[in-house]
Amino acid sequence: MKSFLQQVADDLLKTYDSLDDLILILPSKRAGTILRTTLANTADKTIFSPKIYSIEGFVEQISNLRTASNMEQLFTLYKAYSSMEYGEKDNFYTFSKWGQTLLQDFNEIDRYLIDTKDIFSYLANIQEINHWALQKEKSEIITNYIKFWNNLEPLYEAFNDLLKAQKLGHQGLIYRTACEELKEYLSNNKNNTHIFLGFNALNTAESYIIQEILAKTKADIFWDGDTYFVEDPIHDAGYFIRHHLNTWPWLKGKALKGVESNYLNQKRIKIIGVPKNVSQAKYVGNLLLQLKKEDNNILKNTAIVLGDETMLNPLLNSIPSELDTVNITMGYPLKSTPLASLFSQYLSIHIKKDSQGWYFQQVLDFLSHPYIQILCTENQQNKANLISEAIRTKNWAFITSDNLRSLGEENEDLLSLLFFREEVTGKGFLDKCHQIIQILRDRFAHAKDSLGLEYLYKFYSMFNQLQDMVEQYSFVNDLKSLESLYLEIVRNETLDFQGEPLEGLQIMGMLESRVLDFETVILTSVNEGILPSGKSNNSFIPFDLKKYYKLPTYKEKDAVYTYHFYRLLQRAKNIYLLYNTEPDVLEGGEKSRLLTQLLTDENKLADITEIIAAPEITPSIKVLQTIAKDESLMEMIRAHAEKGFSPTSLSNYIRNPIDFYKRNLLGIDDILEVEETVANNTFGTIVHDTLEDLYKPYLNTFLEASMLREMKKKVRPLVLGHFAKSFADGDISRGKNLIAYNVVVRYVENFLKLELAEVERHQIRILGVEEKLRMDINVPGLDFPVALKGKLDRIDEKDGVLRIIDYKTGNVTSSQVEIVDWEDAIADYNYSKAFQLLCYAIMYNNSKPIDSIEAGIISFKNLSSGLLKFATKEKKGSRNKDNSITQDTIAQFMESLKTLIFEIGNPEVPFTEKEV
Repeated sequence: MKSFLQQVADDLLKTYDSLDDLILILPSKRAGTILRTTLANTADKTIFSPKIYSIEGFVEQISNLRTASNMEQLFTLYKAYSSMEYGEKDNFYTFSKWGQTLLQDFNEIDRYLIDTKDIFSYLANIQEINHWALQKEKSEIITNYIKFWNNLEPLYEAFNDLLKAQKLGHQGLIYRTACEELKEYLSNNKNNTHIFLGFNALNTAESYIIQEILAKTKADIFWDGDTYFVEDPIHDAGYFIRHHLNTWPWLKGKALKGVESNYLNQKRIKIIGVPKNVSQAKYVGNLLLQLKKEDNNILKNTAIVLGDETMLNPLLNSIPSELDTVNITMGYPLKSTPLASLFSQYLSIHIKKDSQGWYFQQVLDFLSHPYIQILCTENQQNKANLISEAIRTKNWAFITSDNLRSLGEENEDLLSLLFFREEVTGKGFLDKCHQIIQILRDRFAHAKDSLGLEYLYKFYSMFNQLQDMVEQYSFVNDLKSLESLYLEIVRNETLDFQGEPLEGLQIMGMLESRVLDFETVILTSVNEGILPSGKSNNSFIPFDLKKYYKLPTYKEKDAVYTYHFYRLLQRAKNIYLLYNTEPDVLEGGEKSRLLTQLLTDENKLADITEIIAAPEITPSIKVLQTIAKDESLMEMIRAHAEKGFSPTSLSNYIRNPIDFYKRNLLGIDDILEVEETVANNTFGTIVHDTLEDLYKPYLNTFLEASMLREMKKKVRPLVLGHFAKSFADGDISRGKNLIAYNVVVRYVENFLKLELAEVERHQIRILGVEEKLRMDINVPGLDFPVALKGKLDRIDEKDGVLRIIDYKTGNVTSSQVEIVDWEDAIADYNYSKAFQLLCYAIMYNNSKPIDSIEAGIISFKNLSSGLLKFATKEKKGSRNKDNSITQDTIAQFMESLKTLIFEIGNPEVPFTEKEV
């Protein structure tokens, strides 16, 4: 089957002896490249090539204006806006939020040759009706608001005049100017024949230009359509061609060239539902591999058309390495490049810096950016990691310039580039961006990273353009305005790949596929909201006004998408249509109506299959992790045992052996993090250290009420001191940390109050605080030394009874310190508090043998319960408790403890995960 461009080439070579007087106009530059090659391959003699233009290039030539970049348009519009005489005006940052919408409307008005005086008057009247106020006289805000709408026409005129003075124009202005200059153009090109190829939807200016050229010169037009759609009175794929046929005088009584019957030829269509975008990309990758295996040459005439162009990145990562040549026609979105996020973060940290400094998380995120890591690595030393480490070690929740300068002079150059102390202007900031690009360029050149260099060059050019604009227009000299402008540019710009458009697999967007034909088409993201794009209306012009002035609405946009969709199917033989089965606000809704229309069409194509390509999901059965004790692991266990098991590490093993392996043997949860708010362990440390300082002066002394009152006076300064020590440079002057400070003070004061009540009724003598204990244990069956170690919070004597006391800042209940079955102590984590008390008891007994001792926990969240005493009970539910820990209790627990430690040290017993 011949492609559309091949049919055109055949017709031109047959009709015209010479092509050098022809001017061919197509919808896109790419189509022109393919047509020129097709003509060269088809011609059987040497000929001069015709002039070939895209429609935009052709109209530019008529108008003698150059297309202004989006950035130039925005700056010029703001300059025109600033010159208007009404009320208080928005700064550039605020203006840029709505300026883009106004640009689109101006562009649309000009492309459709609307009478500007008429439409702007209409818009102002609508706004006059829409506003309301209770008082008769309009407020200043409403007056200025109405004045703005009344001044839209002068603003439009001033904007267009400023552009024209520089021989520039937005697309609409170029089209309107081309219509005005058309007569002169035609008089200069009387001997040329114009041929228009493959057009469908045309704006009013395009329609006027084409009709004038057709009517007044030697000219022709080829439509790229199918009789099936054109002859159907309601099919949207033929909507525009039918409209032109009915309204253009030149077409009356003429056959439509290029409209043939190809759609109903035999095709193989697969409609494939795939969950999410990445899965679509992976499916396409597997499909390409499958097609290559079936026929090695099939990919030479294959196109992947992306309904959603953001899928380019996952698709590129999914293309099999077995494919020889791939050509990307569409641009790679600049916002998806790593450099875009780097400079976005760079701007953001300086905009969000406040009087306290930079927020630590934002700085750490910035320093962890892959390109900052490259920037900061020199002579195998990564300065970014050193700075991050310092922030965590010193616990800086907010970081000042002085904090950073304290890290040493060797980091000064880097710090002054990334975290400048002084306020900078937009121009100054762009200078620093250039410095970053220069350093990265040297790094990438050394690493031979060609893609990275391509990114850098694009951003270097973009910042140069931005710098010119900032120097020319003083109103963009603050970072917020610069950020707004930067994000707008990055959102709309693309990085163009240089490839071979005539060879191999082709990847393109919907618009790039115009007038091109492929035997195999793979179209992705055929979902509502993407194909077609839905009813979004980013415009100041209301829907009814658009209808009145015949401006395009969502209905016309739907017809454009429908045409492109069916045009891709016209001459193709193998068609794969993929859609996302998971409706998503951001990624399109349900399956597109175009697929439903395809399936329900009366003259439905014969071979259409529909499948859902979703993996089978089987219920997951949790497999508990098991770690065998090999020699290296046994070496770690021996080292830990010799160093000493702590009651907490043994409790970790009881809770889950895998936790013990990860935390206590590997130490992998000991990651240093910035404590923005006081962590639980820091909170507990401060309480323990404060109580140690309060009680230490009174060792081996009977406590008196006066001592406790004296202690109470010292609480606040001591707590403050321990916050400074344990919370490093953390700020406790406000927010949650101020609350935490007051909670610690209240905990300690309430404890002293409780102690005061006890001292008035009992004799209490402090024997030890924060006492370090250690004992060696002989475990039968283990061939290595074992020790038990720990720090006992408090040892005292109450009315002659020895007591071991452990402080807990969390909530503890009496049931957690009572034991019935000794096996529970080493098997059930619910009894971990009792287990820890017994560990302290046997260590204390090892240093100072006892006849009887009591042990208990003071829970600061449950202070009203007093000391929660360890107890043994005969059976569950029994009220008979024994609070004494005797030599018999110690002997019984020692047997259980040895059993537990033997299990840990036994190479035959693997660490097996418990379900927690």
